Amino acid sequence: MASEDVPARLALTGICKTFPGVVANDDVSLSLEPGEIHALLGENGAGKSTLVKIVYGVLRADAGEMLWNGSPVQVASPAQARRLGIGMVFQHFSLFDSLTVAENIALGIDEKVPMRDLTARIGEVSARYGLALDPGRHVHTLSVGERQRVEIVRCLLQSPSLLIMDEPTSVLTPQEADRLFETLRQLASEEVTVLYISHKLEEIRALCEAATVLRDGRVAATCDPRRETARGLAQMMIGGELATPVRGAAGGEGAERLEVRGLSLEPDHPFGTPIRNASLAVRAGEILGIAGVAGNGQPELLAALSGETLCAEAGAILLDGEPVGRLGPRQRRARGLCVVPEERLGQATVPEMTLAENGFLSAYLREGLLRHWLLQLRAMHRFAADIVHAYSVMTPGTAAQAGSLSGGNLQKFVIGREILQDPEILIAAHPTWGVDAGAAAAIQQALLDLAKAGAAVLVISQDLDELFAISDRLAVICEGRLSASRRTEDTTVAQAGLLMGGMFDEHGEIVETHAA
Repeated sequence: MASEDVPARLALTGICKTFPGVVANDDVSLSLEPGEIHALLGENGAGKSTLVKIVYGVLRADAGEMLWNGSPVQVASPAQARRLGIGMVFQHFSLFDSLTVAENIALGIDEKVPMRDLTARIGEVSARYGLALDPGRHVHTLSVGERQRVEIVRCLLQSPSLLIMDEPTSVLTPQEADRLFETLRQLASEEVTVLYISHKLEEIRALCEAATVLRDGRVAATCDPRRETARGLAQMMIGGELATPVRGAAGGEGAERLEVRGLSLEPDHPFGTPIRNASLAVRAGEILGIAGVAGNGQPELLAALSGETLCAEAGAILLDGEPVGRLGPRQRRARGLCVVPEERLGQATVPEMTLAENGFLSAYLREGLLRHWLLQLRAMHRFAADIVHAYSVMTPGTAAQAGSLSGGNLQKFVIGREILQDPEILIAAHPTWGVDAGAAAAIQQALLDLAKAGAAVLVISQDLDELFAISDRLAVICEGRLSASRRTEDTTVAQAGLLMGGMFDEHGEIVETHAA
């Protein structure tokens, strides 16, 4: 930590920022010391992303003062922030799908580096920090977790003295997150300051030595998170008691609503993962969880289940006993299937379209939002308003663009859009990615309630804690192979880890001789 004679690396005083209908930051003050790992906590929409965008020069504060190493400064652009020594890893990816990893990184750094030299530097940083990347791969072939690695490596290449990280581990495996924490601790030992935003409160407790809590745009509390419980931190964020999802009796006695029979599928690009003889079944009234490390075939499996990728055989996928493997997304939705994609911006929503328009995109059939080829505008806004109300989405209104919402609020909107359609079958990828503890509990309860009402729910996630909390049965995908499902209550975390490492036989059963 810095001595009393050393000025704060960053000091904010009285920061205010408003948008039409929303006060994002209201008299926020914050001080970060050299070598400090400082957490910035708050519910979705509490003002965290707005505050760090002001620091990084993406937004201009309406009022307040910013001191950098003791001197007043106005950061007018991200380029100026980077020149000062401020780096940021954004929650939403800023990558061009058609370009390679190296080309994307070249666009995000200010210095002009020959591509050959940049490729070598990417390899060095990737190896040093355990963030495996192929500089020559096109971004559209990367999983969500791999895209996050690109953002992190691009930032670390610039050797920042203040590193802002907005939900950096939301799509990393526990092992990748641990390696990242080692990197951050090493940077802090070298007097680099880290401002860390995350809704994973246990990692906040393990990593950070100070925390500032925002609520409704204002500083609600400051604390040493190492001396608090995760539940206590969550209650500081929400200003009240934290609800806990309530599970009923285990499901799984109903009829099979979703069935996959020996699905094999080649990827549509050279770096994809082939699906090999995958089989599963989800019954009415149950939740089946699929765990796995990012890049093991989750996107390919999801595309096949949703209808984005068609199967060679219609009978490879069945909905309520009807073969649908050759049907597209629209026909499958008409048969009761709803899907939450893994990437909320660009895949689940169109950033430039309003919430009402984004609600229409997947719900026009089931909610009657299109009649005689005419948009039902009132019904569209009413449906979007129902989502906003039911899932506490913080937004100025249903005419707001999807891209204007914080990541967690957009995730709540996407989840609500699918669940409020009362699907017979719901497939949800990373349902609580980037949402706060209170919202995560509400989403998990909504999934449990949907299953209790008779729907079949399939959840694909890297969060083992979440899968153990809500799933009746658990399977694992590894290198495109799907393990047999096991009842969650009869499965240990260690066994799940073995399965995630591919320790299962040709029948999908765990290799018991390796189990503890």
